[in-house]
Amino acid sequence: MAAEAADDLAGDELDTAAETFETREAEVVAALHGERLDKVLVALAPEFSRSHLQSLIERGHVALDGAPATTASRRLRAGQRVRLELVPTDESRAFRPQAMPLVVLYEDEHLLVVDKPVGLVVHPAPGHWSGTLLNGLLAWHAAAATLPRGGIVHRLDKDTSGLMLVGKSLPAVTALVRDIAARQVHRRYLAIAHGVPAAAAFSIEAPIARDPLSRVRMAVVPGGRPARTDVQRLGALGQGRDAVSALACTLHTGRTHQIRVHLASRGHPLVGDLLYGGQPALGLQRQALHATELRLAHPITRAALQFRCAPPPDFAAAWALVLPQRAGAAASAAAGARPGAGSPGGR
Repeated sequence: MAAEAADDLAGDELDTAAETFETREAEVVAALHGERLDKVLVALAPEFSRSHLQSLIERGHVALDGAPATTASRRLRAGQRVRLELVPTDESRAFRPQAMPLVVLYEDEHLLVVDKPVGLVVHPAPGHWSGTLLNGLLAWHAAAATLPRGGIVHRLDKDTSGLMLVGKSLPAVTALVRDIAARQVHRRYLAIAHGVPAAAAFSIEAPIARDPLSRVRMAVVPGGRPARTDVQRLGALGQGRDAVSALACTLHTGRTHQIRVHLASRGHPLVGDLLYGGQPALGLQRQALHATELRLAHPITRAALQFRCAPPPDFAAAWALVLPQRAGAAASAAAGARPGAGSPGGR
């Protein structure tokens, strides 16, 4: 799926235009004379939060004496008639199927391997209650509705592209979670970072936790969860503050934002990663990170599997600027993929 389409899906509100909802009507009693509209609605529909009811007012789901009422602070008079459409909260409606053209590299009855595009959110969360990979998985196969998180066993950030494993059966999900925890699933990423690391190959082993100064960031924090990233410098472009490097990163753990945090802690934030100090460069406006390779044992048969996928066009173009002599290497990764037992699947 194109990144632009994924962005649209992730940002859209759930479409309520074609849906029918339960409605409630009541006359404003004397005890509520002079009260705000939103407070009257709380009495009419106490199972909903006041903030949700305010959003329904703003979205045109409330009428007063037959006319739309769109101001929550409006004072009502005894005898007026209020009508409310009981539209569920976005959060409660998040876990529903939404068909989308997933890029499936491998599929059998237990395992799905997808190439996640830039812009696709993996799991519903505030601000992204629809159009997520989970919604797509619920539409892709019926069993996803019976599995924890729809079978998702690890995540990629919205603006990180590449390979993701998804379990299609409970035994497979259990085995994948176990193998990831035991560090038996090998994950390799391509990254473009600011600056030039002094060593051609090095490991960053530093604990990661929520940044105590910002809830939206992670950070290297004493006492955080152990985390290790192996880094290989493949090449560099430019000098001084304008230099950038092409890196291969191997995860030994899977902490939130791990590669982004580890590299930033060494003074090499990812190109385009504004959250951790990176800046747009080489035509990239988002973090320069792509999950390019997975190696694992099949969760049920234990057959050895290996998957590779090429980065999307924006990353590939930037990569070619840093490593022109290897410009074809990343692009040929998908062609060299070995899906192991079975054959790639798709719909």
